[in-house]
Amino acid sequence: MKIKKGFVVREVGGENIAVPIGEMAKEFHGMIKLNDSALFLWNFFNDDRTRDEAVAALMGEYEITEEEAIKGVDSFIKLVTDNGFADR
Repeated sequence: MKIKKGFVVREVGGENIAVPIGEMAKEFHGMIKLNDSALFLWNFFNDDRTRDEAVAALMGEYEITEEEAIKGVDSFIKLVTDNGFADR
């Protein structure tokens, strides 16, 4: 999976926000608020990566269980693919 081009991520008022730019701004009119783990995964998936790679990376970054990492990664993948922010 890979996050589509056309987003910039900025910190605004202490919050991590992904904002569409260019052509993506024509498709999505809004902003995406990212907590720390979502920001980590957003940046991780800027390159084409697998679910299993993301689970391992999230476990290493946050010292969480595999079950917690799977749940977090699956939730993130569902969110970004359901909304058209990523390609599988």
